[in-house]
Amino acid sequence: MEALVVDLTHGGITIALALKKHFKKVFAWDIYNTLNQKSKKILTKKGIKLVKKIPKSDNLKIIAPIHCPLNLKVDYTHHEIVKFLLSKDEKLSKTPIIEVTGVKGKTSVVWMLKEILREKNPLTLSSLGVFLSEKKLKENISITPASIIEAVKLANGLDYQVCIFESSLGGTGLADVGILTNIVEDYPIQGGKEKASQAKAQIFKSKITCCEHTAYKKYYSLFKNVNTFSIAEKDANIHATNIDYGLEKTRLKVHVKGLKTITGKEYNIKFPVESFAPGPHYLLNLLAAISGALTLDINIKQIQEGLRNFKGVRGRSSRRNLDEKIIIEEINPGINAEAIKYTLKMAENFNTPIIILGGDYGITCEEIDENKTANILENSTGEIILTGELGKNIQKKLQKKIPHIENREDAMKYALSTAKKHIILIYRSEYSKLRER
Repeated sequence: MEALVVDLTHGGITIALALKKHFKKVFAWDIYNTLNQKSKKILTKKGIKLVKKIPKSDNLKIIAPIHCPLNLKVDYTHHEIVKFLLSKDEKLSKTPIIEVTGVKGKTSVVWMLKEILREKNPLTLSSLGVFLSEKKLKENISITPASIIEAVKLANGLDYQVCIFESSLGGTGLADVGILTNIVEDYPIQGGKEKASQAKAQIFKSKITCCEHTAYKKYYSLFKNVNTFSIAEKDANIHATNIDYGLEKTRLKVHVKGLKTITGKEYNIKFPVESFAPGPHYLLNLLAAISGALTLDINIKQIQEGLRNFKGVRGRSSRRNLDEKIIIEEINPGINAEAIKYTLKMAENFNTPIIILGGDYGITCEEIDENKTANILENSTGEIILTGELGKNIQKKLQKKIPHIENREDAMKYALSTAKKHIILIYRSEYSKLRER
C-alpha cells in the first residue's frame, strides 16, 4: 500500500515521516510550494518521493488537510491520519486526552485547563509551545494536528497523567473530551468551497464533546454525546448567573444541569467560581474550561482552585500592572472583527481607558475583515490609537479621525504618558514576534 501526503506547509512533513513505518511507499506533494531545501533533503533521505501531481498507483491512500482545495476524494484528513498513527501508542491509550478547537479562545481554554489539571503533570500542546507541566519542551510549534505527533514524541518516557491538545479546524478523534469554544466567525476554507464550521465538526469524533450552546444549535445539533455551555442561555448544560466582572477577578455562580461525564456520572449542581475574566468573551472561555473539566470528572474543588490561580495567558489575554497603570493585553494571531467588538464592549466597563489597536497580516489562514472592523470603530467611544500595518489600513477606511502611531512600542509609550489608568492593547500578532522587536 502507498500513501500520498498533500500539503507540507501544515504538518505534512511530520506526517510523511511517520507514515514510513506503515506504508510501502510514501509520496509528498508540496502543493503550496513552501518547502525549503533542508526539508527536501530530510524527506528524500528518508525515502519519501517528492511529487508535483498525484502519482499513478493502484493502491494509493490520499492524505490531505481538511482545508486543502483538492477536487478529489481524500482517504484521510490530517486529523484522521494522526489518530491512525497514534492509536497504538501504549502510553497515550491509557491517558485521558482533551482536544480544544474553535475560532477564538483555544489557547486561553487550554491554559485554564492546565491550571485545573496541574496535579496530573499535564502534557500540553498550544500555540505557545509544548509543555510538560511548567517545563517547556518546545517553543515554536503550530497547532496543526501533526503537532500532536511531535508533542507525544517530545514527551516519550516522561511522566504525564493527562494530555491537553490545542488543534486547528477540529479534532483527531483521540480525545476523551473535545471542546469547541465557539464559531464567532464562520470563515471560508478550501478556496471558498467549505466553511470553518464544517471542518471543526471533526471535534465531535471525541467520546464526549463540549460545545458553545449557540454554535451547537446553529451547526451541530445532529451530534449526540454533547455538553453545552453558555453565559446566559439556561437550556445549556452549563450557564452562569450572579456575574460580577472585575479587572483582577470575576465572580460568578455556575449552574450545571444534566452534564454527562466520561465516567458515566451526571452533574446537576451549582457552585461559585472566581478567575481572571474581565469581559464576556473571557467568561465564555472560562465556562468552556469548566465544561471540559467536569466532563473529565474532575473534582469541583480542584476546578475552583485552578481557576483562582489562573491569571491570564502571557502573550495572549492577560492583565499586568506597570506603576499605577493597569494594562490588559489581547495579543493573538487570529484576532478578528468580532473579537475586537467584544474587547471594545468590555472596555466600556472601565473608567475612560485608552485603547491601542493594530497588528500584522499573513499570520493565520483567517484574515481580518477591515471594513467590519472600521465600522465597529466608527460606532465606538473612548480614545483609540491605531498602530502597525493593520491599523494604517483600517484608518484609511474610517470617516472619523483616529490617530495612527506606526510602532507599537511608541503607541504604548504615548498611552503610558497620559493620565489614563487603564490601557487595553488589542494586537494581531504572534507574541514571539513582539518579543523580537
